[in-house]
Amino acid sequence: MKAIINGKIILKDRIVEGSALLYSNVIEGIVPADKVPEGAEIIDAKGGYVAPGLIDIHIHGYLGKDVCDGEEESIRTISKGLLANGVTGYLPTTMTVDMAVIKKALEVCRALKEESKTWEGSTILGVHAEGPFISAAKKGAQDPKYILKPDAKFVKEYADIIRIISLAPEEDDNFEAIKEIRRDTDVIMSIGHTSADYDTAMKSTEVGMRHVTHLFNAMTALAHRAPGVVTAALNSDVSCELIVDAFHVNPALYDMLWKLKGRKLCFITDCLPAGGLPEGEYTLGGSKIIYRGIVCRLEDGTVAGSVLHLNKGVWNVYTNSSIPLWECVNGASLNPATTLGIDDKKGSIEVGKDADIIITDNEFNVEKTIIGGNTRYEA
Repeated sequence: MKAIINGKIILKDRIVEGSALLYSNVIEGIVPADKVPEGAEIIDAKGGYVAPGLIDIHIHGYLGKDVCDGEEESIRTISKGLLANGVTGYLPTTMTVDMAVIKKALEVCRALKEESKTWEGSTILGVHAEGPFISAAKKGAQDPKYILKPDAKFVKEYADIIRIISLAPEEDDNFEAIKEIRRDTDVIMSIGHTSADYDTAMKSTEVGMRHVTHLFNAMTALAHRAPGVVTAALNSDVSCELIVDAFHVNPALYDMLWKLKGRKLCFITDCLPAGGLPEGEYTLGGSKIIYRGIVCRLEDGTVAGSVLHLNKGVWNVYTNSSIPLWECVNGASLNPATTLGIDDKKGSIEVGKDADIIITDNEFNVEKTIIGGNTRYEA
């Protein structure tokens, strides 16, 4: 038994002070500070926050490594690096590149998923396949020469490792692939990189689309005579990703989005391989990326993802909105866990759930990352 004392414990609906968090491999309970069981190993949070481990469901790389490298060493490097950002579980995210490259990346993640439960890194919870079934008009930083029509056979072949797949529903004739994927798999289909109009997007949610990839980015906008995918996302029951680097989406929208989507709002980084490295020139899926400030761009100026750390994203939302801190934390823990259907085990500090815990300072900088009760990182 271990006990974290002297911390502000962030639960899904409040913050508890003056108590101790007890855990083994799972959360055992919260007790008054003077009721810690004798013999428990004591961990002092030093007045900081004690929060559930964060879950990033959209991240392409870190520390110079790209998920699409298709190399075990790349995934191990990314996983270990993410511990310093409080990420205890994540979806390595592929992009629109050659299908053979995508398949190799999926197979590497499939081979490592079980091992990742106990290694010195963040746990692989599955893969997010961003494309290649997207709209050329909303490709963003994706390479148009690799765009394909939606293919249910491919998704079914990798349904054991793909948890989310981003696709443009208007590219699927009569939604046939969407219907087949919904019927035959548990893969979460996400509206993304799409030119769909409002009606098409709404109809797609009725036949199987359940999620929206980086809301506002690479999709038809909210306009008063052409409501677009953004309005469909806000008007339907889909969960939505939000890149919370304070650049991709203006912070003035944070309060409104939380009021409209609540716990359907999932904070993501969309982090590129340049994440965790100095400013400079890098690659993404074979394309040159220029990283300056908090922004990554292609050579033609196209915005190409972020270098955001998820713990910083939580703090960005908290300091730029009136949203309570526990709901900001939910945005990067409970909400993505719920989207993935693993909220019975992960995503919040509750008795019986996995002891995936982070300890931070008072500005949410990570001091310690614990997965399954084992300390994996200390600052």
